[in-house]
Amino acid sequence: MSASNGHRVRVVVATPAHSGLRGPLSYESERALPPGALLRVPLGKREVLGVVWDAEPDDDAGAGFTARPVAACLDEIAPLPAAWCQLVDFTANYYQRGVGEVALAALPPQLRDLDGTQLARRLKKVATGHPAVRGADVGPPPSPEQQGALDRIAAGDGPFLLFGATGSGKTEVYLRAAERVLARDPAAQALVLVPEINLTPQLLARFVDRFGAAHVVAMHSGLTPAQRLRSWLAAHHGHARIVLGTRMAVFTSLPRLGLIVVDEEHDPSYKQQEGARYSARDLAVLRGRLETVPVVLGSATPSLESWQACESGRYQRLEMPSRIGAGALPRVRLVDMNQQPRKTLLAPALLEAIGERIARGEQSLIFLNRRGYAPVLACTACDWKSDCPHCSAFRVFHKADRTLRCHHCGYTERVPRACPGCGNVDIAPLGRGTEQLEEHLSELLSQQLRPGPDGQSRPVRVARMDADTTRAKGALEAQLAQVHAGEVDVLVGTQMVTKGHDFRRITLVAAVNPDTALYSSDFRAPERLFALLMQAAGRAGRDAAHADASQMWVQTWNPGHPLFTALRRHDYPGFAASQLRERREAGMPPFVFQALVRAEARTQEAAQAFLKAAREGGEGLDATGQVMLYSAVPMSLQRVANVERAQLLVESASRPALQHFLAAWQPVLQALRTPGVLRWAVDVDPLAV
Repeated sequence: MSASNGHRVRVVVATPAHSGLRGPLSYESERALPPGALLRVPLGKREVLGVVWDAEPDDDAGAGFTARPVAACLDEIAPLPAAWCQLVDFTANYYQRGVGEVALAALPPQLRDLDGTQLARRLKKVATGHPAVRGADVGPPPSPEQQGALDRIAAGDGPFLLFGATGSGKTEVYLRAAERVLARDPAAQALVLVPEINLTPQLLARFVDRFGAAHVVAMHSGLTPAQRLRSWLAAHHGHARIVLGTRMAVFTSLPRLGLIVVDEEHDPSYKQQEGARYSARDLAVLRGRLETVPVVLGSATPSLESWQACESGRYQRLEMPSRIGAGALPRVRLVDMNQQPRKTLLAPALLEAIGERIARGEQSLIFLNRRGYAPVLACTACDWKSDCPHCSAFRVFHKADRTLRCHHCGYTERVPRACPGCGNVDIAPLGRGTEQLEEHLSELLSQQLRPGPDGQSRPVRVARMDADTTRAKGALEAQLAQVHAGEVDVLVGTQMVTKGHDFRRITLVAAVNPDTALYSSDFRAPERLFALLMQAAGRAGRDAAHADASQMWVQTWNPGHPLFTALRRHDYPGFAASQLRERREAGMPPFVFQALVRAEARTQEAAQAFLKAAREGGEGLDATGQVMLYSAVPMSLQRVANVERAQLLVESASRPALQHFLAAWQPVLQALRTPGVLRWAVDVDPLAV
């Protein structure tokens, strides 16, 4: 069908990242279709899902160009809102990806497979069972600090940084802000983002209790395709009033959006690490501006980018320094490991403090951000260590199943009976992980008893919570329920236990080995460590009845480090000011803007050859001289799964100048053909350099 016999539409589809097809493609339709309409179109030999991006005739097609016809229109589904299309368009341009790649990744995969009858059936199910939202105030009365924050959210435009201490009631502010929006507009919707799936159930339960299960849907990668489609349809057609999800939920189609909340806004999990490497937190702020709705970013330890945005007046800071119920933040106690006996895992004073908690029926949390039994297995007679043959990393010793397991590529072997290098049978673990810490504590506390609810004494129970113990479906929820029920006396875990959990019986938190982050080459490592320790400390003393006795213990070889000095005072503003001063002087983000080009190849030489050619091709593109291209270097983890990795840093003091350069550089990168290069990607605003 020629262009003169129908309507030309421009459609975005999911094209391969480096195909060069980054914009909309032209198709022929028998009728006019509005922007945002969903349809199926031919692409090569396949039929794929697409979104109408522009209903105007394609004047650039040229004489004699014949567009292929649209295969089917999904008329059962309302067109995507214009603001959604704007968000996707910005994301594709800013993060240097194809618009179709971003748009189609944001839509439920099942939309590609269902016909009109099947979609109509699912829409009918979604539309039923949605009674009116409850405006009744079923929550506790707000504290003066909470009320002040709510009043400012209602009166201003934002974005707002809700800087609230752990236990200050930030979640109640989110709930009441959503209540106000929904009460003001009977069709309004709210979007609530959390950084990780394991934080979803607890917050989801709070919103369901307040608004009813019929009005709250989850949106995250843990859903089945059918569940994701149901949640998306409920949101897109306005039946769901609250959408709560991880970073992918920032792209949920919400026609009557009235509020955006980003909980734990500092968390690096909001940054996507594959495909379009977007920051969901930053896109949430942009979406609020596009749709003229308030955005609330909440954290006890805000990102330095958000803190600086408040200092410069771009964000409004709302402060809630007090804990709800007169609870106090735990007293921080530093243990100088230089003064402890050699090979001490837990200082005697810390063990004594744990024992005191057990005797009183209280709980302790021991934090070590390294899973497995030991990070390395080594021979005592030769230089053999448990290297991964496929990665630039060691395989971790897991004692429970007697395996050596690479946490990067997954390569697993049974622990050898003798050293593969020299035959020595004396091979031993080096370093410690959560599995060893759990075993050590269980042995030390095996003779101690704890008071039971029936007055009878019970053996002490030590439990471990990390990626290994929570892998099975429902395991995380079961373990959390045991902790909340008081069935666990000492909880050992990685960083997953330090975020967002409301453990009422924990009065002692201990960080066993946090010093490694102090020597990292990553300039963001101190910021992440401080946030992690502050979040961990926040798990203690959340019940006012035990607040005065709550403590945070930190075992460190560097007790005089300024980071620990600020931690003892719970002084995030002081820590942030110090870090920002250092970064300004060193010319680092948030005072400059960065992008990385990462290349993966069969050899390191091939990866660096690609990046060298990319650098040479980009040197003439910066007409203003505002962009710096650094030399290519291997990544810190140089090899993963037999793939060599290298990167090139691009930096500018001007965000527009960097964006202009990256856009001009794209054709150069696309045209490069270096033998042995498997893939490459641009990462704008990278979190790890």
